Amino acid sequence: MFTGIVEEIGTVSRIRQNGPTLMITIKANKILHDVNLGDSIAVNGVCLTVTNFSKDHFEVDVMPETYKDTTLKYLKVGSEVNLERALAANGRFGGHFVTGHTDGIGTIWKRTNYENSILIELEIPEKFSHLVLEKGSIAIDGTSLTIFKVSHNTITISLIPHTAKASIIGSKKEGEKVNLEFDMIAKYLHTFIQNKRTTTNSKGITMDFLKENGF
Repeated sequence: MFTGIVEEIGTVSRIRQNGPTLMITIKANKILHDVNLGDSIAVNGVCLTVTNFSKDHFEVDVMPETYKDTTLKYLKVGSEVNLERALAANGRFGGHFVTGHTDGIGTIWKRTNYENSILIELEIPEKFSHLVLEKGSIAIDGTSLTIFKVSHNTITISLIPHTAKASIIGSKKEGEKVNLEFDMIAKYLHTFIQNKRTTTNSKGITMDFLKENGF
């Protein structure tokens, strides 16, 4: 489990590819202070397992399914990546519930400077459009962000200067791809309601339905 609060920007120093699998070496500093083999680290929002490490780098493996469904396949030597360690039981929860299981890939359509913020409009897969709402949360390349505007299959986020500096989203350009993870609570709630509709043949959400299910 992660929070979407990026701890450090790392740099890819080596990539070994074998078909649809990768072994990636990433230079880092802060997140290696208490690392152990088998630890989970979110790399651009993708939960990966540490397979080797030293004082200034760590290695992870990318399996075929992850290679296919994430932007990790676009990484090159020198690419910067967002890094976050798994949430410690005694840690602060500053973002939102992030699992590190990417739902899909989005594309940056437009980037606009607005006063002291950066507005970024992204295209999201249409099949996930029901999971976004204004003022809701989304993880983009592992960064917990608030949705500023929703329009069909696009969303707009507003970056404050700190976020733009502390994560790679601040340097992304129009046309670039990003990993998307939609809000976990929204996904569970949608599935719950869909299952209830199937089992009860409900035609919609009523006050009685909400009361019966604890709302």
